[in-house]
Amino acid sequence: MSASYPPAPAITTVGRFAPSPTGPLHFGSLVAAVGSWLDARSAGGRWLLRIEDVDTPRIVPGADRAIMDDLVRFGLEWDGEVVWQSQRFDRYADALERLRAAGLVYGCACSRKEIADSSLTRARDGGLRYPGTCRDGLAAGRVARAWRVRTMPGQVRFDDGLQGEQSEDIEAEVGDFVLLRADGVWAYQLAVVVDDAEQGISDIVRGADLLDSTPRQIYLQRLLGYPQPRYLHLPVATNLAGEKLSKQTLARAVAGQPTAAALGAALAFLGHAPPRDLDGAPVAALLDWACGAWRRDRLPGARVIQAPIGV
Repeated sequence: MSASYPPAPAITTVGRFAPSPTGPLHFGSLVAAVGSWLDARSAGGRWLLRIEDVDTPRIVPGADRAIMDDLVRFGLEWDGEVVWQSQRFDRYADALERLRAAGLVYGCACSRKEIADSSLTRARDGGLRYPGTCRDGLAAGRVARAWRVRTMPGQVRFDDGLQGEQSEDIEAEVGDFVLLRADGVWAYQLAVVVDDAEQGISDIVRGADLLDSTPRQIYLQRLLGYPQPRYLHLPVATNLAGEKLSKQTLARAVAGQPTAAALGAALAFLGHAPPRDLDGAPVAALLDWACGAWRRDRLPGARVIQAPIGV
């Protein structure tokens, strides 16, 4: 790329962007990509790309390549080879076996309906707290449908780079959570923890919709002996109805939008509106300016912000 970056420090920052190929890149996912790219590049670090296609029933054929094409068009070029989660199932199986050998996971026979009928509380992310029905063994005649990790009482704390100090008692608020689903699909929480550790990710910059998942990921990191990355959760872009931009809310694809204008809107959303003298400038010039101007204390601290009209 034509943009220049500061020299890498002795301890290199390694960031990543990890989209799920369930549809085209939209403004919300562009914001996450731009934020994570700038945070890594401004520190002289590396930026990796991982395609999180572990949830195979939801994958849209060709969406991964379309996302990659969009990233290149926006000047967000990555380092090294792209990693696909669908090619790493053996690594998740190894991690689950380590936990199983240590007695930290167990088979669960409960259906969603059974959990809904017996759970009295919901987690912060809206999911049902698992009441521990199968924790001490399966009832006679029941067959394990999924694998869950045993949680322990106590607060899991971390300091988010934007949202501040966070804390959750996973056992009380979430309960034992799934690592391998009943349909044979690897749970996001396990896959992302294994991948971040094995890719050497030091800094995770992503949307605040994943903030409530972070304590579970830190809990798994500790059980597996993995280092804990630094976290920063950016505001989530919403539509006029307050809904997160997504395929389900019919978010507009960035592929049909003027590249420099969409990039400028993403930078402004992140508190880094380009100066007037860059009006009409190409993408490379906008990224070059943004790399030099990037400061975490300029980022808006809200968890959700309405996206600009028309993006």
